[in-house]
Parts: sequence; structure tokens; C-alpha cells
Amino acid sequence: MLAILGGEPAFCEALHVGRPNIGKRARIASRLNQILDSRWLTNDGPMVKEFEARVAEVTGTAHCVAMCNATVALEIAIRAAELTGEVIVPSYTFIATAHALQWQQITPVFADIDATTHTLEPRAIERMITPRTSGILATHLWGRAADVAALQEIADRRGLTLLFDAAHAFGCSYHGEAIGRFGLAEVFSFHATKFVNSFEGGAVVTNDELLARKMRLMRNFGFAGIDRVDYIGTNGKMTEICAAMGLTSLEDMPEFVEVNLRNYRAYRDELTDAPGLALLEYDEGERNNYHYIVVEVDQTKTGLTRDELVAVLTAENVLARRYFYPGCHRMEPYRSLFPHAGLVLPVTERVAERVLVLPTGTAVSDDAARTICDILRTAIAVAPEIRQAVSRRAMVTST
Repeated sequence: MLAILGGEPAFCEALHVGRPNIGKRARIASRLNQILDSRWLTNDGPMVKEFEARVAEVTGTAHCVAMCNATVALEIAIRAAELTGEVIVPSYTFIATAHALQWQQITPVFADIDATTHTLEPRAIERMITPRTSGILATHLWGRAADVAALQEIADRRGLTLLFDAAHAFGCSYHGEAIGRFGLAEVFSFHATKFVNSFEGGAVVTNDELLARKMRLMRNFGFAGIDRVDYIGTNGKMTEICAAMGLTSLEDMPEFVEVNLRNYRAYRDELTDAPGLALLEYDEGERNNYHYIVVEVDQTKTGLTRDELVAVLTAENVLARRYFYPGCHRMEPYRSLFPHAGLVLPVTERVAERVLVLPTGTAVSDDAARTICDILRTAIAVAPEIRQAVSRRAMVTST
């Protein structure tokens, strides 16, 4: 019996979306000892330099500028690219993508997404361009690339700067070419929840030497040498300990991919005939990190909403996520600034109500993935009982 109906939870220990991949502890400890022995803890030390070199190698780019986190990396990339006025972004993204613009008094203009890829829809971008538009900040989502060719064509034709938020897409490819090489620059996240992590961290990769030079100045208060400041800047440096974790994660990338791919295939096989659950599929001809197990819920076939399925899974100690719900345009300050934005974002709003992200990574076995699928199928089979149980829980919580 399902836990929400009075049975015992399927899992004693909670399975989380985004639970960190740790990698080889002995290698982390060894690097930590090197750092402590050197007494070089931050300020562009040898671990950061090595991490930047390895990231540039993986992405096939000329320059990697490591940062303390991806939000600061976005802010610095935006400022170094000299974006102004308005920049077109998806609303279906993490709030930091919009905040990195608004923080610098640049207006994020939300364009709709493609129903299949969940990334910016090129025709929607065209409709949102105004004389104040200076750029496009697109996202690669779930490790799958945006429509790079179409976006670059629009940017070139309309005289716009194209940047990519590639937080989900480290180690992935577009038409066989590594993500990181597109637009003026691409920004990666190495937050703890990401495929490769550095505890906290981010990086901008680019083939533009001038842009890289400006970003290096900007992440270190504008210092170009001792007692010499050449540019306005902030403190965006990555620490040595974060770089050490990042290097260890990079070494373990093949293992992470293997585990994620195994779990993805287990979910795919188990959910093939599950009514109303459509698993987002990956092109195995491209390189992918398979770090996101994304399901769209069709309530007309499941008999249950996405949120009711979240409640079922939570009762079983499976902490699934409603990713990017309810959309940036429905969060502050954008909800107040653009109260009618939803009128031009119908696909965004539909996807935000349907997406369910399930646990994967090295903390999840393929057997656990199959059990999660069993829970979902069972819940759909007894949908009326589940709806009553969720309703009762909601009433208890509200009182």
C-alpha cells in the first residue's frame, strides 16, 4: 500500500533531486592537504588555474574564467559584454538568470519556450525585440542544447549579443560540438547540485580574448597588478578548496555519466507504458550528462495533477521537484513589474504546471529508480483514492 494511503514509505532514507555527487574522497583530501601545506587558499592559486585549464579543455574553448558561483559569473559576463536596456530571456529558468540582469538595471524581457525542448522559441524571441534590446540570454536546459543556430542567426541579423546560461549543460554537446563554444560566452554552474560540482562555483568560457581579460579584472576588484586597478570590479574569485573539489569532480565525470545514463535508461524502460507520464528523452548520439530525469504529467490521462504526484512521492521519502515553477514572471519583482507577462507565455505556463523532476545521480541506484516508477504507476491506478488522501492532508495542514 502507498504511504499516503496508510502504508509504510518505500524508502527509509530520503532520495533527493540534486543530491551531490561526491567523487573520490581520498583525492579531495589529498588536494586539501596540498592547499593547507602551500597556505595559498584563494587569489587565483594553482588549483584554480588547473581547474580553469581543465574546463577549457573539456569545452574546447580558449579561455575559462572561474568564479565563486554561477550567478556572479552571469553578472560579470553580462557587464563585460556591455549589455544595456533590455535582454531577452526565458521565464522558464532558474531565477538567477533574470536576477543577473535586473541586478544591473537591465530589463529581462521574457519570451516563450518550445513545448518539446523547453528552451527559447526563436519566433517568440523575434516578437519581443525592441529598439532597446541589446542581447539574448538563452539557456541550455536539462543538458540539451538550445537551438543555437537559430539564435545566432537572429542575433547576427538584429545586431544583438548572444550569451548562454549553460548551468545544466557541462559535458554536453550540440551537433557533436561541445557546449561552451557558442555565442559570445557561456556560463556554467558548479553548484553542489550540479553534475560536476565545486561545492559552490561557476565559470565563464569564451573564445574572445578581450572579454576574458575584462572578466579576469572584474572578478578581482579590477586589479591588474599590485597597487594597480585598471577596471571597476567586484570579488568574484573561486577559492582553492572549491577548485580542488571541482578538479576531483572532473576526474570522476565518466563514472557520473555512467550512473546517470543507467538510471535514465531504467526510468525510460519502466515509464514506457505509464499512462500520462512522458519522459523527456535524450539523443544518445550527442554527449550528455543525463543529470535530469524530467517527466511531463498529463492529468487527463493520469487522473492526478503533477502536484498530487509530488505529494505521493514525498510520502514515500522521494523528494521530487517542480522545476522552475511557477516561472520567473510569476516571482518578484517581475510579477509586479510585468503583471500581464503570462499572456505571451502560454507554453511556459503549461510546462511549469506539468514538469516533474525525479532523483538520479550517484546517490540513486537503478533499483531505486524502478521502485519510484512502481510508486507512480500504482498511484495512477488508484487515482481517485489518492486525490481524496491528498485533499485530506491539505485540509489538516491548513488547520
